[in-house]
Amino acid sequence: MRAVILAGGRGTRLAPYTQVIPKPLLPLGDRPILDLVIHQLAAAGFTHVTLTLGYMSDYFKVFLAQRPELHRLVKIDFIEETEPTGTAGSLAAVKGLTGPFLVMNGDIFTDLNYKALVQQHLDRKAWLTIATYRKPVKIDLGVIESDATGKVTDYIEKPTLNYAVSMGIYMYSPEVLAHIPKGKYLDFPTLVLKMRDAGKPVHTYESDCTWLDLGRPEDLLAATEMFIAQEAQYLPKVA
Repeated sequence: MRAVILAGGRGTRLAPYTQVIPKPLLPLGDRPILDLVIHQLAAAGFTHVTLTLGYMSDYFKVFLAQRPELHRLVKIDFIEETEPTGTAGSLAAVKGLTGPFLVMNGDIFTDLNYKALVQQHLDRKAWLTIATYRKPVKIDLGVIESDATGKVTDYIEKPTLNYAVSMGIYMYSPEVLAHIPKGKYLDFPTLVLKMRDAGKPVHTYESDCTWLDLGRPEDLLAATEMFIAQEAQYLPKVA
């Protein structure tokens, strides 16, 4: 199975850390995020991982050169973009995507069941499958509901709303690639709407797994604490 890890972003929300090291190489304890992700993918049966690089690409090359054990787990290669083409556009430059493949951001902390995600994608014959997580959002204000005349119908003090949010992990069928022009910018949300409007099957895979988008310092700290406390849960053994 094939996976593509999007690792070319600048990680501006984690500055100043990301001014000296790219976000996927930031450590969780003593293990870089990318190292953990590759172990998880290998344990799930993926055999070939491609990194899409841009910002600080040389850091990734040095890291991979110093980690021969990762190359024993999976085949690892990369593409390097001089100009960013987006979270979907960069896939046009990846060669050999002839079967269903996984795409994910390189800054995710999760124990998602990748095998179940792949199986559902195949079973439903989807063109795209988006892994989703139920995210509670607390509103620190009173929310007023009213009808068309302005008459109050409800008053909810500081409600907590729940939304299905994208985990930044997706399954693609190769047919989607025909809709991604090479060398042009295309982000994933735009691609999803493009597929929907074309009547192509786009599905979700909802999971109650652990999931953190490591875009903020507090999330990176929380993930580090969770990983150190329960390393075996997040770092599976590879057969």
